[in-house]
Parts: sequence; C-alpha cells; structure tokens
Amino acid sequence: MTAGLAPSLVSGWLNTLRTAGAAYGPVAGTFVQLHTGDPGAAGTSAVSAGSATRNSCTFAASSSGSALALSGAPSAWTNGGTSETLTHISVWTASSAGTLLFTVALTASRAWASTDSFTLSTLSAALTPQAA
Repeated sequence: MTAGLAPSLVSGWLNTLRTAGAAYGPVAGTFVQLHTGDPGAAGTSAVSAGSATRNSCTFAASSSGSALALSGAPSAWTNGGTSETLTHISVWTASSAGTLLFTVALTASRAWASTDSFTLSTLSAALTPQAA
C-alpha cells in the first residue's frame, strides 16, 4: 500500500451497503503519526524514531460530499531526536493501538533532526469519482 484507505475502513464502509450489513459509525477521534517511509497496509512500518507520538486532529464536515479537510490541525511534533527524513503520515482512531484509517505521502519529504519541529497544516481526504 503506497498511500490510501486502510482495508478495514473500506470493508466497514462497504458492509454498510449490504442489506444485513452493520453500520459503520463515526470514529471517536483522529490521530496522526509520522513515518520515514511507506507505512504499509497495517500502518506500522517506518514509524519515525524521533517521535512515535500520534497527535490529535479534527476534520470539518464535508460540504461538497466528496472531501474532508482539517479543521483542527495536530500540535507540532518537536525535537525529532534523530536525523531522519519524514515521507508519510498515517491517520488512526486512537493515540495508541486503535484502527488505521488511511495513509498519505507528504507532498514533499522533510529532513527532521533533533532540534526541529514538524507541523502538519493541511490534510484532506477525498472519495472519487462520484456520479454527476
């Protein structure tokens, strides 16, 4: 999985379309984790050694029916602790454990060293195509 929706999320959504399927409800929270490479289908690969902390974020309601955007960006990650390059993030339902929702490759990779901070200012998720 290079970047995209987690298989468990897709299955949950698709199962809501079944006649006898269980409804997939809203998540209690969303948390972002930093990665130094593709997080993989489980979201656990290449976790940043400088910070394995997942910071909380919130999304605004979708107004166009196709996309979500951040309404509350996560706090900045500080003091990378090691010299590494951040390339991806993963979004989870909890600050630890939880369910992987999706992964995203950063628009540009970023070197991160011991005294640096990293701020994620934009993040959007879209489902396409849609019927016109």
